[in-house]
Amino acid sequence: MALFSVWALTLWPAAHPETEGRPVAFRALLQERPSADPLKLDRVLERAPKVDFFDTKLSENPVWFQLSLHRNESEKNETIEFPSRHLTSLACWDRLDMRSVGQATRDQFQGGLSASRRGFAYPLPEDRADVELTCRAHFIGPARLTVERWKNADLAIAARSYERNSGLLDGGLMVLSVFVLITALINRNSTYLLFSVWLTINLRMAALSAGWDTQWLDMIIPAEWIQRVRLITVASIYVVTVTLYKSLFRDHLQQIDRSWLMRFTQWSCPPVLVCSLFMGFPTFLPLLWVCATVTCATLVFYLVRILLATRSTVAAWYSASIAVMLASSLYEVLAAALGYKSLIGSVNSVTAALSSSLLASLAIAAQMRDEHTSRLQAQAKLQQTYEAIPIGLFTLDSEGAFLSANPTLIAALGPAVLAPGSNRWDQYFGADSWLRLHHMLHAQVNAEIEVQNARDRRSDSVSKFLVKATLAGEHIEGSLEDITERSRATAHLQFLAHHDALTKALNRTAIQDVLEEAVWNTRPGASLALAYLDLDRFKLINHLYGHAAGDEVLRQVVSRVNHLLSSEMSIGRVGGDEFLVTMPQTRIAHATLLCQGIINSISSRPYKVGDRSFHVRGSIGLIEVRPGTESKDAISTADRACRDAKASHGNHLVVFEKNSPLFQEHEAEMRLVEQLSATGEAPEGLFLEMQPIMSLDAPSKSLNFEVLLRMRDSKGQLTPTSRLIAAAEFSGRMGVIDRWVLSQTLSWIEANQSRLKQTLFICMNLSGASLNDERFVQEVFQMLQRHAAIVNCLCLEITESVALHDLENTRRFVDRVRSLGAKVALDDFGAGYTSFSYLRDLPADLLKIDGNFIVNMNQHPANVAIVEAIVSLARNLGMKTIAEWAEDPATVQTLADIGVDYVQGFIVSKSRDPDDMLHGDSSADFIRDEGLKTLVASLEEQGRQQPEPGLAGSQGRKLNLGG
Repeated sequence: MALFSVWALTLWPAAHPETEGRPVAFRALLQERPSADPLKLDRVLERAPKVDFFDTKLSENPVWFQLSLHRNESEKNETIEFPSRHLTSLACWDRLDMRSVGQATRDQFQGGLSASRRGFAYPLPEDRADVELTCRAHFIGPARLTVERWKNADLAIAARSYERNSGLLDGGLMVLSVFVLITALINRNSTYLLFSVWLTINLRMAALSAGWDTQWLDMIIPAEWIQRVRLITVASIYVVTVTLYKSLFRDHLQQIDRSWLMRFTQWSCPPVLVCSLFMGFPTFLPLLWVCATVTCATLVFYLVRILLATRSTVAAWYSASIAVMLASSLYEVLAAALGYKSLIGSVNSVTAALSSSLLASLAIAAQMRDEHTSRLQAQAKLQQTYEAIPIGLFTLDSEGAFLSANPTLIAALGPAVLAPGSNRWDQYFGADSWLRLHHMLHAQVNAEIEVQNARDRRSDSVSKFLVKATLAGEHIEGSLEDITERSRATAHLQFLAHHDALTKALNRTAIQDVLEEAVWNTRPGASLALAYLDLDRFKLINHLYGHAAGDEVLRQVVSRVNHLLSSEMSIGRVGGDEFLVTMPQTRIAHATLLCQGIINSISSRPYKVGDRSFHVRGSIGLIEVRPGTESKDAISTADRACRDAKASHGNHLVVFEKNSPLFQEHEAEMRLVEQLSATGEAPEGLFLEMQPIMSLDAPSKSLNFEVLLRMRDSKGQLTPTSRLIAAAEFSGRMGVIDRWVLSQTLSWIEANQSRLKQTLFICMNLSGASLNDERFVQEVFQMLQRHAAIVNCLCLEITESVALHDLENTRRFVDRVRSLGAKVALDDFGAGYTSFSYLRDLPADLLKIDGNFIVNMNQHPANVAIVEAIVSLARNLGMKTIAEWAEDPATVQTLADIGVDYVQGFIVSKSRDPDDMLHGDSSADFIRDEGLKTLVASLEEQGRQQPEPGLAGSQGRKLNLGG
């Protein structure tokens, strides 16, 4: 058929041979003014030169032209044609009498003018040898006016050929476009769909180039629509070409640099399309020419890069199709812009549409071939995968019989799995699994279950399989994966995720989950007990005998505890040697007996590790958990009870019942922790009290005191200071509290310094937690610098245990504080320490002797000797001493005899409101005990009324607070 067609096109004559019309020279001019007299314009035209064509250069003003024809006897039956697709209306007058010979628009005709191919035609009158016409024409777009002279018969043949060609082009491209559209819908291919749109718009561009775009599917487009339709057609071919290009070569474009060029091309599409809806030809076409030139260059640049990088046949055909369209469009743009039209008629959108559509068909054919080849390759790979995949694949009928199986499934179940009589599902996995699989598939189409199969009936080893199946018509398609080892590994990982790897007890997270569930299930009236077990001095075993021995002891401890617990109870390891035991539905009395049994079981028998034996003891804090309690609060309370048990020195079990004072105390402390944690500022209700410190050298000569922290709750009740400090340290807010106390103290001193003439020092205690906070320490230094005028009467107390914890850091702090003018005192001196050598590295001003040495010291001569030694040591080091907790005159007398410098305690005065301190001249003014008053009087009568020596060493100067 192809050869026959080539033979016919090459050798046979054409059914409609085309001839060319003869050009007619004419005079033309562009009307400049809106209105003009035809007679005047006719006279002007007589002076214009004759031309073969006239370009409007995008002007939409009327064009007036004049032509003269002379015919001899042989030139009869002729017609003048005005062939311009941009011509919208034409009116002509006979120059002899300026009588109208006809008017025509694209949809209306009067007189002798009629439609002819791309433009209009006027048949020459037969009764006249000379014809002279003056005409007015209107154009839109880049128009060129020409006049042709035709024989009537030749023009009729050309018109039939024109109509036939337009019908062939319309029909061919529409059929191709519909074919591509159907292909896109069947294959759900967006690129094909886009190409179908491109072909349709390409057809409109061909119609525009050929001049039959005034019709669509043999329907006449209204004349007032033609200009806008043409503009939208031109803009649409621009936009769709760029979009199709991006869709075809998306993957390749991502691998090419200079992506900003493509982004510019894409972002130019919306403005071009919008402008086509509002602009006219004179303004829109120059914009389009610029964009089209840049876009064509960009697309060609990328096209060359892509073709060099790929050898795809489809890409080559697509590229050729788009290249033809781009070249044709670029030529028409340049021809319209520059007026070069020598190839118009042979190179235009008609030839481009035919060529690009043919190349597009070849591209689609190549892509179909590639898809067919890919499908065959995929089927071959699928068959290979089916045979080589390590997962069993099968097909079952509706009765559960195997119809097909891949080699993996045959290897798993045996070669007889497809043999008649041994190919039923329930023969391998049991009837229950088949019923379950069948029910799930009919309920939800897809199913996933785990099944078991006995590997060897003589052993207990069982294989586990994961079955995934789906309904495929009347059959069941599925896969069978051996998950035996994975199930074992999963079970082991799940165990490790919830259990301690060493002791096999629950880990912290798991025991906390168990506790939360137990609390949730505990209803009002029911009981839940929680025990916190801590092994005493267990770290010593690790230190002396190694961690291996310690690990074995922990395993044996958990084993002994588990033997005493019921199935509802659980034990979990929450620390190195700490455990939690949950006891749901267990009353506190029963839990107490059980915990006592646990303690006895742990400590009654030694632990044998190799050839060694160890004795281990434990302490337990037992609490009764109320419904609704947070697990973290319950664990914290049990931990507190356990710490109390460890500190009790002998009683290894402490029980917090729901309504016990100890439980209520801890709950109050936890509420205070929450209050402190909720904000970064000091809590409401804080206030200060002050307790006098009396000089034993000159009781009536100085007014010294210590600042004490107090707090009232929201109900106005006093909160124990020990609870406040414990909560602040637990919540990490001790620095905030100390900062508030120091700030309030300095402000109070500054406000009342004129009334503190007798004051040598004012003590204030700093927490160890605050001293370990570098930010707090820097803020202390800043506050002391801001109050340099009164800082010399401030004495900061540091607990002896805190000072020894980090001696170097403490020394730096002490040196800096003293350099700023404040004093430093060591608080609770002598508590639990036997070496005083560190005093030489801490240049403190005061030593506050631990009150445990002072209380009832007259009944313990050893305490008297210790205090006397401390006083002697302090005097030799240039320090003053303060004795705390003095509660009777006899103790004060002993302290005076030993040589203690200052005394503090209830016998002198309880803590007072700061304003009360301003009403006394000395600390002795606050004494209410008559015995102590007598003693103070006797001390002064014995000649100890010399001026107060102060705290500055041998200089003995008194502080001057008055500036």
